[in-house]
Amino acid sequence: MLDAFANRIGDNTWQTVITEDGLITVKKMLRQTASRSTAVSCHWIRSRARSQFLWVVGNRHKFNSEGIVPVNSTGKEVFMDTKPLKPIKGMIYANTHLQRLDHHLFAVGFVAEQLYLHFYPEKKNHAKAAFIAGCLHDIGKLDPSFQSWVIKTKNKTYLAEDGQHIDDAKFSFEKHPRHNEISSLIFQCLSNNVKSVSSSIKLTIKHAIYWHHAKPFRTKERDGFETYGKIFNKLKSSLEDNVQTLLSEQSVEMLNTVCELEQTYRGEESSLLKKSYTQEFDSEVLVNYEHTPLPQYKEYPLSENIRDYSDKALFNAHNNEVRACLITADRWVSSLSANELASYIENQKLGDFVEEQLANNILVESSLVSHIQNCLALFPDSSRSQKQSDVANKLAEDSEYIKVLAGAAGCGKTKIALEWAALRNVQQVIWVCPRVQICQGIFTELKASDNPYLEDATVEIFTGEYKFTNDFDTPTPEEEQLTADIVITTIDQLLSGIISHTKADRLLNYLNAHIVFDEYHEYINMPAFNLLFAELVKSRNKLKGGTNILLVSATPNYFYLEKVLNLDVDYDVVEMSSFNEKSYQLDFVDYDESSEDEHNPLYQKHNLKTFVISNTATTAQKSFIHNLDDENAILLHSKYKKSDKKRLFNRVFEAFKRDGNQMYDLLRSGPIVQASLNISCDYMVSEITTAENSLQRMGRLDRFGKNDDINHYTIAIPENIAANKGTGAVSRFLSSSNSLLSAKAWYQFLMEESDGGNRVFTIAEMYQLYKNFYQSSSAIELIEQDAIAAMKKAHP
Repeated sequence: MLDAFANRIGDNTWQTVITEDGLITVKKMLRQTASRSTAVSCHWIRSRARSQFLWVVGNRHKFNSEGIVPVNSTGKEVFMDTKPLKPIKGMIYANTHLQRLDHHLFAVGFVAEQLYLHFYPEKKNHAKAAFIAGCLHDIGKLDPSFQSWVIKTKNKTYLAEDGQHIDDAKFSFEKHPRHNEISSLIFQCLSNNVKSVSSSIKLTIKHAIYWHHAKPFRTKERDGFETYGKIFNKLKSSLEDNVQTLLSEQSVEMLNTVCELEQTYRGEESSLLKKSYTQEFDSEVLVNYEHTPLPQYKEYPLSENIRDYSDKALFNAHNNEVRACLITADRWVSSLSANELASYIENQKLGDFVEEQLANNILVESSLVSHIQNCLALFPDSSRSQKQSDVANKLAEDSEYIKVLAGAAGCGKTKIALEWAALRNVQQVIWVCPRVQICQGIFTELKASDNPYLEDATVEIFTGEYKFTNDFDTPTPEEEQLTADIVITTIDQLLSGIISHTKADRLLNYLNAHIVFDEYHEYINMPAFNLLFAELVKSRNKLKGGTNILLVSATPNYFYLEKVLNLDVDYDVVEMSSFNEKSYQLDFVDYDESSEDEHNPLYQKHNLKTFVISNTATTAQKSFIHNLDDENAILLHSKYKKSDKKRLFNRVFEAFKRDGNQMYDLLRSGPIVQASLNISCDYMVSEITTAENSLQRMGRLDRFGKNDDINHYTIAIPENIAANKGTGAVSRFLSSSNSLLSAKAWYQFLMEESDGGNRVFTIAEMYQLYKNFYQSSSAIELIEQDAIAAMKKAHP
């Protein structure tokens, strides 16, 4: 590209005479192609002896503050100038690179601390936890078995995904603890003497040390390693009398050495470890260790109080943050040679090392703001656009608060979310959806349609099934995954950073980006997801640069926002009213659920363009087959194989989108179509469900406000539920999905407010009903019971 504008005067240097407008054009074109590994600096030559630095496009860390890149010097050792290290007798090593263990412990602690402070500059106590955990995470490698293994020449190339552990056919972790388990035992013995650290922070340190490696697979379900006492017994059976020396002498000596390194590096007055740890070994703890359990991966109660789950979600979020920083620091430091590590410590350059790694692995430079602004400029300057802009501005006002966009169906939530991101000076958006089909809808809307929102930005869909960039015909190369301007992904992909070891560093990418959680209400009754989602949200608090997170839903579930996420629903929730002023009427139809014919509203034939939405794929399949010969219908549910699902999704969208091709008259579907799919029908039948699902489905009924007649929304109620009984297949399904009580509460509330279905509502009035529903004490009691039932099911 530069060859088209300037003369190449070197391998990576160009020079030309150019106007200011031309220079701006070059800069814009560069910003469209710059990546983490691409950077261009521009200088104005003022005279032979002087030039003026103008700008950098791409990764600024490729240049110094004057925009100059070194080409003939390095602070690192060049491999041809170094001799392979040989083990020194009596030296304690951390890995097969022969990094000294004291160097490794201090460096990992320091890097983990700085990494944590990069994201959370105000959370000093948890940064200290990251440092202390780093200084102790591998102290278990004092184990003589590990030391005899690590110095063997044949192990020089050994590098496991889960760090370095003893890898010897004659050795078995069935009988011997791994080094993270020994490290945990050592910290347990010392923790009573760790000063100026709260009990809560100590628990976080213990969690990070133990879980900085994945739990090993052992053949016995009860492997004898689940308490500190059992680890001690296993270690004692291997080391015999040497176990006391390892715990009480060698570990204390190693920590003293690490303390000395820190004091030399930071200065004695700034030392964190010295102030936190004393040289005393608490031998009394060995008397009480027998039944003391190791840290659980997730700490959640079996409680009837919703606040207990909220508090533990915050505690677990802090554990996630510290653990991710520790694991990432361990990987970064372990990638260095022993000489490189020693040089970084001796020259006090570990801070520079952290900045280098952040530049190469996390920081993103992009032109996404300008791409979004170009997109917004294409919309007409109408009252609708102005209202959307007002909401986006209100969402972007207070950077320290988590914000919620509660927007009715068809109000332009996607456009508002993009405008919010631009106002918050976004570099990258991670757009998180509950289901693959919603990802497909957003991806199509933003990029893969005939009239995409973002013409020039890179948009990536990243799910277990789809990994494409800009369109469904361009697979994303593995090395470029999760690097686009906007990454659209599912919640389970994002949670891999919390629930796995190998992808723990993804949590840092999550913290670095702006986040949109689209249709987040779907997690609330899902065991485990409801709590893990809360952890992800709570990790945005106190984040440098602001929380930069937006929760988006037409049905925000005010109970969950207030009781679990601790938000102020009157302040943090910004509502966007519907532009659809058409009329709607609810029709409640009781039926015998054993009936699978025209007496069942889910099986009836229809004349209008109709959506029949069932709670399960099975019901949708049966009703489709029942009417196969009599209607021009398409069936869509989540049970298809990937290729069929993609093809059918596209057919549904093309048939029922605004000004669609009308290929089908009727859609029979499971819940798959109820959210973030820009399609519309003229009549709808829905199986009884929660308030959230009910309104989400209603959002596809006359979505574009074209019908002058009253839109009828039929809700099918099994006779058992209408009689307030809990029997029947529908009741069992709702109960298994932790939503029976709240679905019944919503049904009773609607019956009362609609006068048994005789009242006519606008969309705006329906959403006001929804808000009133969450202010009903009798409804809240049932909603809470369902929520607690779902959270109990997530208990380990």
